[in-house]
Amino acid sequence: MYLIECRGGGIYTGIALDVEKRYQQHMNGKGARYTRMNPPVRLLARRAYPDHRSAAQAEFTIKGLSCLEKWRWAAACAQNVSNLALSGSD
Repeated sequence: MYLIECRGGGIYTGIALDVEKRYQQHMNGKGARYTRMNPPVRLLARRAYPDHRSAAQAEFTIKGLSCLEKWRWAAACAQNVSNLALSGSD
């Protein structure tokens, strides 16, 4: 699952097996209608799930959050990645 910050301040939420490839599709105007109307600014966050069902359930939950809550979720993802990188350097 991934979150994209879009022009205008919105956040797009989606799922894909290859997030980088899907993000490039969004950047090239080949993504969802929302990202064609609100072009991507940057890939904000991503999180891996063990299967499509889990990712779809998480996507549904995230889509129900307010924009502020999505920003907080993205910040928590970034913090978790930083903590993993720091703990792996011992």
